Amino acid sequence: MAPIDWLALLHPVLIILFVYPVVGATIRLGILARERRLKINPLPPSVGIEHGDHGRWLTGGVVLAVLIALDYSFIHRFLDRATPFAGGAARLGLLLLVSAGTLLAYAALWFVKKASLRASFALLTWAGLLALGSQKEIWRLADNPLTGEFWGSHYWAGVLLTGLLLFSVAARAEVLRSMRMRRLHVSANVLVAVLLAVVAITGTRDLLAIPLSWQAPALRGCDPTTLQCAPTISSQAFRQALDQAVKDAFGKRAPTAIAPGLVAPT
Repeated sequence: MAPIDWLALLHPVLIILFVYPVVGATIRLGILARERRLKINPLPPSVGIEHGDHGRWLTGGVVLAVLIALDYSFIHRFLDRATPFAGGAARLGLLLLVSAGTLLAYAALWFVKKASLRASFALLTWAGLLALGSQKEIWRLADNPLTGEFWGSHYWAGVLLTGLLLFSVAARAEVLRSMRMRRLHVSANVLVAVLLAVVAITGTRDLLAIPLSWQAPALRGCDPTTLQCAPTISSQAFRQALDQAVKDAFGKRAPTAIAPGLVAPT
């Protein structure tokens, strides 16, 4: 695997190893905080604080994972010489600066106290993600919400999920003080739970569609409508490559015939 292929794995690895475990802990702490508030269970006041802190870490992990995915798309298209990258290195540098600024905006959201500043930095973070996601290098499946493809888009599900999480972080103080905001917070996070399932399913689907960097040139000859690929090497070259691979794997002379069940391209 090339370095760009490892970069492609950072997004799903961060989601699997960090985001989803923190989701479970945040939900559990939220349930415990409700039980304490209703005096169902005598729990320490730190339960609510830990619920809020886990929510901030969860949102930060999602924002970082989204930025990694977007930056991978830009860098991958920039390195792919078969498809010219509009704007060249200057535009790539600008996009990476916007990514860094978006991450800094979320970091500022952690520290500001005033309601207007919290709302401003949350919107600024979300706007940064939307601006980066609107670039033509980002595969969004569809942009029209009246089509079924839009609701099956991993990108749009992730953007909506991130927006709801940013709202929860920005409105943390109001949620503690207002029953109406608390109910809105719970309702929003029911939708968050649904979107987490959607992005898990669509992300797995899209991950299967991302080839390794050395496979991409061959897949350009594939037609997604007919589900067929044009052969890129001859039958003789295929046999030679297979023999060499077997020789390298087992350290001995490869068989002269292709193993049963393997069909060479014609």
